[in-house]
Amino acid sequence: MPQTQEQPQRRAEIFGEVIHSYTRAQAIGDGVLVDVSETAKEAGFRFPVAMTRAAWADCVEWTDEDSKRQTYQDEAGRLWDVVWMARLAAQIAAGAGDSQRLYTVYRVPRGGRGVKPRIVALKLIAGPGDDGEPVITIMQPDED
Repeated sequence: MPQTQEQPQRRAEIFGEVIHSYTRAQAIGDGVLVDVSETAKEAGFRFPVAMTRAAWADCVEWTDEDSKRQTYQDEAGRLWDVVWMARLAAQIAAGAGDSQRLYTVYRVPRGGRGVKPRIVALKLIAGPGDDGEPVITIMQPDED
C-alpha cells in the first residue's frame, strides 16, 4: 500500500519524533556489520548481504597464526561456506514465505589447537535496508 503524506505525520503524533536512528550504512562503517555482498553475489544473492561482527568473529575470522596453531584455512574459504549455506537457507525461506531462517554450517573454532570442524547455527534475516530496499543480514541466533 502506498504511503500517504499523512502517515508519517500520524506516526509522529503517536510515537513522537525520532530521537535517534542508527542506519545499516553506519553499522557497516562502524564495523558492527561486515559487508559480504561481493562474495554473496558470487553465491547467487541478488541483494546486499552483511554479517554481524559476532557471527564474523565466530565463523569467518581466521589469521595466519590460527593456521599455524590449528589447521590451514583462510577467511575467503570460511566466508564462502557461511554465505553458500546462507544462500541455501534463503531459498528455503523464500519458498516458505519466511523472512528469516536458522541454518547451520561447519567451521573449525578459533583458539586452542583444535582441527575438527564443529557445527554452529546462524540466522539469516531478510528485511528492509536504510531506504526500504531488500537486504540480508546473517547473525548468531541470539542476535537481533
